[in-house]
Amino acid sequence: MRVGVHINRFDNAGGAPALGMELAAAGEAAEAAGVSRLSVMDHYFQMEFNGGAEDPMLEAYTTLGFLAGHTSTVRLGALVTGVTYRHPGLLAKIVTTLDVLSGGRATLGIGAAWYDREHHGLGVPYPPLAERFERLEETLRICLQMWDPDADGPFEGTHYRLAETLCVPPPVSSPHPEIMIGGGGEKKTLRLVAQYADVCNLIPASPEELRHKLDVLRGHCDSVGRDYDAVRKTFVYTGEAATEEDLDTLLRDLEGYAGLGVDTVILAPRLGDPAGWIDRFASRAVRRVAELE
Repeated sequence: MRVGVHINRFDNAGGAPALGMELAAAGEAAEAAGVSRLSVMDHYFQMEFNGGAEDPMLEAYTTLGFLAGHTSTVRLGALVTGVTYRHPGLLAKIVTTLDVLSGGRATLGIGAAWYDREHHGLGVPYPPLAERFERLEETLRICLQMWDPDADGPFEGTHYRLAETLCVPPPVSSPHPEIMIGGGGEKKTLRLVAQYADVCNLIPASPEELRHKLDVLRGHCDSVGRDYDAVRKTFVYTGEAATEEDLDTLLRDLEGYAGLGVDTVILAPRLGDPAGWIDRFASRAVRRVAELE
């Protein structure tokens, strides 16, 4: 099992003037530690559980582009983009640009969106849940069409209509940037994973819950004729041990997940100095988590 790192706070001690240096150092530390994925939040406002809307939050893809310039091997993506945040044609172009400039390291992490306050706060439409899922599927179809060099014609959907799905230059990744769908909804989200995604991302409360979600995913894969093993499995660790830098507790917490076919556990420390945390803790965790069976 590999380790990813999710940067979710931007309240470092030096404030805004020092954020660039902090993130550059975090990227360099992640690669030195052997971290496989480096992700950031895609939100307009900081989460309530993480300090609230008045706390700092950077725009995700600008941040990922900056990180691309300070890394060379780690995979980069948002965890995850709400489908309502950007028009799908623009989103495909943004992710393609990240993929090209990072040398093929971009992941499109995407979900149905949920944080109504930030939508209302910045005047972004926030349609009902059922419509957001419809838009999510159309967005996935649009991205895949834009990444198909033989399909640059129109797209006609219920919510989106594109006259030309041109995307030049094309992605460096082959056949296209990795698609990660976040969420564990059993009727819709995991069906979309089976049909469109390269990677799923779940936030389970226990190994038993993760096992159940993966069984549901397997069923959806069987229904659409997809190889279940072709979908890489990732999950976000929600315990306090990562933030508290308690490696023994982290390893005990992760033991139950090791036999479930998980590719990557994503650690998301709730602190503003990710570079120091990676040096102090993640560098040790990468080696020890890889030993779990």
